[in-house]
Amino acid sequence: MSETTSTNEEKKKPPLNGRRAIPSNNSNEEENEVPEIEAFGLIPRGFNPKDYLRAVDIHMFKEPHEINKQQHHTDKYYSPKLIVRRGQIFQIQIDFNRPYKPETDQFWLEYLIGRYPQQNKGTYIPILVGNVLKPGEWGAKITHKENNSVRLSIMSSATCIVGKFRLYVAVWTPFGIIRTQRNSATDTYILFNPWCQQDAVYLDDEKEREEYVLNDVGIVFHGNINDIKLRSWSYGQFEENILDACLFLMDKAELELSGRGNPIKICRVASAVINSRDDNGVIAGSWDNAYTYGVAPSAWTGSVDILLEYYSSKQPVRYGQCWVFAGVFNTFLRCLGIPARLITNYSSAHDNNANLQLDFFLDDEGKLDTKLTKDSVWNYHCWNEAWMTRPDLPVGFGGWQVVDGTPQETSDGMYRCGPASVQAIKHGHVCFQFDAPFVYAEVNSDIVFSRRQKNGIQVIEKIDTTHIGQLIVTKEVGGDGMMEITEEYKFQEGSEEERLALETAVMYGVKKQSTQDVYQPQTDVDMDFQVQKAVLGSDFKVTITFRNRSRNYYTATAYLSGNIVFYTGVAKSEFKKHSFSAKLEPSSSSAFDVVIKASEYMSDLLDQASFHFFVTAQINETGKILAMQKATVLEVPALRIKTQGELVAGKVMSVTVEFTNPLKQTLENVTLRLEGPGVLRTMKKEFRQIPANSTLIWEVKTIPRQPGLRKLIASLDSNALRHVYGELNIQVQKP
Repeated sequence: MSETTSTNEEKKKPPLNGRRAIPSNNSNEEENEVPEIEAFGLIPRGFNPKDYLRAVDIHMFKEPHEINKQQHHTDKYYSPKLIVRRGQIFQIQIDFNRPYKPETDQFWLEYLIGRYPQQNKGTYIPILVGNVLKPGEWGAKITHKENNSVRLSIMSSATCIVGKFRLYVAVWTPFGIIRTQRNSATDTYILFNPWCQQDAVYLDDEKEREEYVLNDVGIVFHGNINDIKLRSWSYGQFEENILDACLFLMDKAELELSGRGNPIKICRVASAVINSRDDNGVIAGSWDNAYTYGVAPSAWTGSVDILLEYYSSKQPVRYGQCWVFAGVFNTFLRCLGIPARLITNYSSAHDNNANLQLDFFLDDEGKLDTKLTKDSVWNYHCWNEAWMTRPDLPVGFGGWQVVDGTPQETSDGMYRCGPASVQAIKHGHVCFQFDAPFVYAEVNSDIVFSRRQKNGIQVIEKIDTTHIGQLIVTKEVGGDGMMEITEEYKFQEGSEEERLALETAVMYGVKKQSTQDVYQPQTDVDMDFQVQKAVLGSDFKVTITFRNRSRNYYTATAYLSGNIVFYTGVAKSEFKKHSFSAKLEPSSSSAFDVVIKASEYMSDLLDQASFHFFVTAQINETGKILAMQKATVLEVPALRIKTQGELVAGKVMSVTVEFTNPLKQTLENVTLRLEGPGVLRTMKKEFRQIPANSTLIWEVKTIPRQPGLRKLIASLDSNALRHVYGELNIQVQKP
């Protein structure tokens, strides 16, 4: 019998490693056995632990309305355990079997995390009871004694590991140490503390802390630069099991526990584990419009479903695109207490060879050569900013850091990006880790149109220096509006400072090819075009305008190409080709309309109803080429959300979602989703069909949990129509 048990024991042991005496401690979930009686030697016969001081019960004051969660801003977490922030005092009470006598009794607290706790790694923390608490250092002091109970104030270190700790009370006796039993009810979660000046994530503005740490709903700006659209996203960082799911992500990334007090390390590993490339992380990306085996990226209304599915299945959740990666990343950061916000960069460059220019190649007739053109302009791209000090960089580069979980390029061998200092990007100091050159290119590249002539020589026809990174935005603090932060990333276009920042970036190794010598801009004729705003399913027109500034009479051969594109700027198909001749009178403007019919684009339409128009024109008399490109997005109908009855926490309320199908066709395989943090967990309903012009109504009953201003968010997904959203702000009263 004894043999079998020993072999089982051996199986559990991790493989030996000749390099380190203790295996790596990179799981918050795993535990070690802690002896209840740790003898100093042979225990004499008459020894009875009950004769000595013994902890009978520990009160954690962990209810949302009690002192700890109130003072630590953790009362919103839907968890029965104690959750505190580091570097700040919290209270517990210990009931002993008899009154505590400080002259003869000696007890201390032990906090442990992981399977191999060690004091020098910060994974085993013994706390002696003293008279004074030093700010930002571990310590405990008795604040109140009554009968058999003592009340303790405990201060945690402002740099301690973030995670779930186990608590033991240890009592000294002449023969050995007696400890409390393992009790999961006394587990203590310790988080980052933006309210504590010694914490690396300290943020000094209360309104900003409320927004970037405590707000559980946000806004995603999408669409394109000429047609900004917005939708709400439920971060849900306080919902049930989300904190455990976020801690699991660090276990999944195998981040050593001793490194989990450092926001730089946490952000770096999280930006890799948020996507599934190379580590089976949280979300599998898909940009090909085929989502048969999962959920279309546009159908998600928030992060909670994604994180909980991953936490239970341990398999990547399908599917995401940039705003889904950014939404889930934001939940992760805010949940752990790192201030974070979701950013949208309009006209974002994805530069495949990092040379600060996007190369668009035209053939000898001036049409786009899709085989040669590898770079793309994303209509928009979402990433995150996390707030922290950067002691690894020179002074002045702390504050907002770019982190991006969308898999675009590898960094140190994995698909991840950041943290990169926004301040360093603005000033061109791209030598500072991590991935600053990539982000610099996303907001600063030039678009270069070049044409290969019949003799094989490449001629640069146009350089557009202002198209990329035209507008960078995030949600405003305390409201649903848009806040422009372009100036935090770059100086004014054409300013002296901007030129200096570019020269600095080039000096630090960002490749920039010299194009000035071969490029003479066309001066006497200008071309521009406008795309009419249109609703999905209707016809619209593109108006091309020429302005002839010279005194010469010119004729031009113009070509319009209409492409259906992914929001990443990658073309799926060309649905419109139109050539026309234009007569350009001296010193005058002339406009030409091209009509785009719904029947031309409906069959090939993608998720975000995005088009990309290319117009090129050749001046016949001079041979000069004019080239221009623009993206546009169609208007998509919205969902309507209504509530009935009184809205009181703890009482049943009714929510209805309505939608009218605007298309001339029946919608099939329709899925509706509805969620609202603190009001209702995500609900789904499927409908086989919605005929043309008919209205669907879905009613749901729910009991709101939390009073205050809340938000309901709904989405509709179907084969022919996506990115349909609705939202409603509601005020839930106290009972």
